[in-house]
Amino acid sequence: MLCGGTSAARPATDETQRIADEVKPQLEEKEGKTFDVFTAVEFKTQVVAGTNYFIKVHVGNDEFVHLRVFRSLPHENKPLSLHSYQSSKTKHDELSFF
Repeated sequence: MLCGGTSAARPATDETQRIADEVKPQLEEKEGKTFDVFTAVEFKTQVVAGTNYFIKVHVGNDEFVHLRVFRSLPHENKPLSLHSYQSSKTKHDELSFF
């Protein structure tokens, strides 16, 4: 991994799913709909002044979204933030920086 670059894609973990679940309401509000299926599939990380998580999430049928979630440094004691997202993704779309 390059300094400031993203890690290689890895299979989602329980922690990744918890992060996705925590920002799910933020995404649903932005999209104006609810997701019955919301399963983290894979993720990348980027260490900045905190950590960016890039998470590929299956949202039902053949649809996926890519989330960019920011976790601040522990001493800042801030909640996870959905920084941005990309919708209309497929299972085979590469998870990349955005």
